[in-house]
Amino acid sequence: QVQLVESGGGLVQAGGSLRLSCAASGRTFSSFSSYTMGWFRQAPGKEREFLAAITGSGSSTYYADSVKGRFTISRDSAKYTVYLQKDNLKPEDTADYYCARALQGIPTSPSRYPYWGQGTQVTVSS
Repeated sequence: QVQLVESGGGLVQAGGSLRLSCAASGRTFSSFSSYTMGWFRQAPGKEREFLAAITGSGSSTYYADSVKGRFTISRDSAKYTVYLQKDNLKPEDTADYYCARALQGIPTSPSRYPYWGQGTQVTVSS
């Protein structure tokens, strides 16, 4: 069983920062460094939105234009964890945030990520 568990969400003032974590276990544990990991978010009434992705080696990253310069994705293979550092948060960043594991490449479509965490909620107040 592949298990991804997000944490680090909460309430923050506009302009503040949060760091989200995604811990991998189960079948993902032994092959964590082999796969691209991505972060997505979904607000009520909206489609799930790609935010950022990082390759298995951590050598390449890709960001959506909407968060480029504010969000940073990273991974720690020794801890089997991927992070999303979120700076200069805005009220429109309020959403449920999800991490997911891809099988190849560095895709941006949710359909290319077979495994997902349960999500962590982020609320940014004005």
